[in-house]
Amino acid sequence: MSDQIHSIDENDSLSHQERRERATRKIMDETGIDQQMIHDVVHGFYAKVRADNFLGPIFDARIKDWDGHLNNMCQFWSSVALASGAYYGRPMQKHMPLPIDRHHFDQWLELFAQTLAEICPPAAARHFMEKALRIAQSFEVGIAAHNGVILSKGERYDPVSKWQPE
Repeated sequence: MSDQIHSIDENDSLSHQERRERATRKIMDETGIDQQMIHDVVHGFYAKVRADNFLGPIFDARIKDWDGHLNNMCQFWSSVALASGAYYGRPMQKHMPLPIDRHHFDQWLELFAQTLAEICPPAAARHFMEKALRIAQSFEVGIAAHNGVILSKGERYDPVSKWQPE
């Protein structure tokens, strides 16, 4: 029991930065994810996105500095996948005005899964995909709400503007 208490006290004395570094190291050890893998996933994924007839035009119409965007996305995924704290931004707000719905998120996830299968070992792919699924779901709900649609649990966003009466 005293060992357990000592361990708790030791963790309490760590700085926020030290706790973050320990958490990042633990994730890296468990998944094999490192900064090079994040770089490869981000660059591989966005190469697929840019070549995709459905998603490519949406990204190309908005992103003028692809090098800057890819660097930003590497920082984002470092923060998401490794809890590194490398990214500071508000990604939800950037996605709010985009003309996207469930079909775009499904394609995004499909391309991301393909990229992970090509680059990552299974533990890393699972870790990335769990995060990607949560992000996609959160963004889909947020974008729907931004457009005045409140989704029920499990409901997907299909804008009424696309609805065609029979």
